[in-house]
Amino acid sequence: MKTKWWQGSLFYLLILVAIIALAFSFFPVNKAPKEVDYYTFVNKARDGEIDTIEQNGTALTGLKNGEKVAKSSFVGSTKELMDTLKESGIALGEGGVKFLVKTGGFDWGSVMISFLPLILFGALLFFLFRSARGANTQAFNFARSRARLAGGNKPTVTFDDVAGVDEAKAELQEIVEFLKSPQKFLALGARIPRGVLLVGPPGCGKTLIAKAVAGQAGVPFYSISGSEFVEMFVGVGASRVRDLFDQAKRNSPCIVFVDEIDAVGRHRGAGLGGGHDEREQTLNQILVEMDGFDSSVSVIVLAATNRPDILDPALLRPGRFDRHVVIDQPDINGRKAILEVHAKGKPLAKDIDFQTLAKETAGFSGADLANLINEGAILAARHNHKEIHMKELEESIDRVIAGPEKKGRVISQKEKEIIAHHETGHALAAKMLPNADPVHKISIVARGMMGGWTRFLPTEDRHLWTVSQFEDRLVVSLAGRAAEEITFGEVTTGAQNDLEQATSLARKMVTEYGMSSKLGPRTFGKREELVFLGREIHEQRNYGEKVAMLIDKEVDALIQKAYTTAKKILTDNKERLKLIADRLMAKETIEEFEFEALLKESLPAQLQASPAS
Repeated sequence: MKTKWWQGSLFYLLILVAIIALAFSFFPVNKAPKEVDYYTFVNKARDGEIDTIEQNGTALTGLKNGEKVAKSSFVGSTKELMDTLKESGIALGEGGVKFLVKTGGFDWGSVMISFLPLILFGALLFFLFRSARGANTQAFNFARSRARLAGGNKPTVTFDDVAGVDEAKAELQEIVEFLKSPQKFLALGARIPRGVLLVGPPGCGKTLIAKAVAGQAGVPFYSISGSEFVEMFVGVGASRVRDLFDQAKRNSPCIVFVDEIDAVGRHRGAGLGGGHDEREQTLNQILVEMDGFDSSVSVIVLAATNRPDILDPALLRPGRFDRHVVIDQPDINGRKAILEVHAKGKPLAKDIDFQTLAKETAGFSGADLANLINEGAILAARHNHKEIHMKELEESIDRVIAGPEKKGRVISQKEKEIIAHHETGHALAAKMLPNADPVHKISIVARGMMGGWTRFLPTEDRHLWTVSQFEDRLVVSLAGRAAEEITFGEVTTGAQNDLEQATSLARKMVTEYGMSSKLGPRTFGKREELVFLGREIHEQRNYGEKVAMLIDKEVDALIQKAYTTAKKILTDNKERLKLIADRLMAKETIEEFEFEALLKESLPAQLQASPAS
């Protein structure tokens, strides 16, 4: 809670007033008149040292040319004073001493100076009590829920703003109908699921679709993260859970969304702190609150996680999170729909082809696609364009995948030639293999940690892979190293990432996919992720040393077979390899249509006459 500016400045203002008052009291502007007895005062008036006498109650002030010179007192009325002065030989009025009578007033300056310490002490007490009251209020608010009410009482996001997850929207449509008209279900004795668990990898739109459910139903949406329940103090998390569900019941029908519920919903008994730590108490309170819902209370709990395997079984049983909705990476149609949603309201050029963009973004999540459109808009603004063109969006795909271009990196002509032949080897091998993806772009412009790269354009989304497809992938991965060896007679470190990917794929084919004829249809080893050791991957070996040696031989056989195939393809097309590599060195980037034209182009005479080694 923010303090108003005037409340924070009041204390300093009081200090400033006190300093000014003290300055006036210790350093008066006018010199104070001298205090004398009545007879001395009369003598001064008679001798002409006083030309004006002022009476203010019993106080007498003598002035000479407007300046106070003497001060005394007289007990009596004004008439008695005037008579006494006349008897003393002082002429009053015209030609004599002027006599003025002032009515009695309140001396505010004296009062302020007198009561200044008391005022400062009172102000100090006020601020102390105010601070104590604020600390007390914070102590009471510490145990309250930190759930945020998104978008007021009714979020503006609806199912129209969510694309690529049609199955999830169909599953959640029942939740929307129940929140809109619960009597329709209660009349039939139906019990709507109290909790829905949204499962999927990061960036796939779990939070967005939860907001869309609330917006579609037109109900309040309370959002909180699982980590916001747990605190250092015991019992705070459980208290926040109770407060959250109390708020939800008072504002039903509504939706409570708990993001990253695995932060508080991990399997109980798996930690090192025993069964009474703060996280487990918070989880117990969540279980009790979800079990205690009245059937007439229209509160739906949505939770999101990308680690459903570590959640406590009590959370997942019927009556709590009854329904699990999987939100996976979008397919090609989903990616196209997501791109169209995020492109709404942006000025697009006529050359934009969302179908092609969807093909180029295989494996992208919804968040990646939103970032792609945003990067395209930023690039268009950087180029001073009024519209977003296809070129900017394709460049943004490269930026999302591999990072921005590093045109300032200085490389020698020899390294440039090696990189050009390396990337051409990948592209040429992919073109000659029946199960490889078509080549979309070849570039030797450095991006991120890569000196160059070849991007492929899958014709379709694959969910099942065959042995022949994997074998062709191995050939394409190793073709860059093969091109270096064929052209220059030696290899470089540029193929390090290719070798790593090829080795990993070959081992998976043998140990996980059962694609080895010698080892048969079985898997080898069980991989476990040890989070407490820093995400270390540990493999439990369920096979002996002989089988381990056979696995290594099978992996080596797959690698050697693929490398031999890659060398044969590139040796047979060595002239074409040099032609494309030379063009790539000149242009730095070759698009798909240019690559196809180079494959059909007739070879120069000097290349036709060169020996095929």
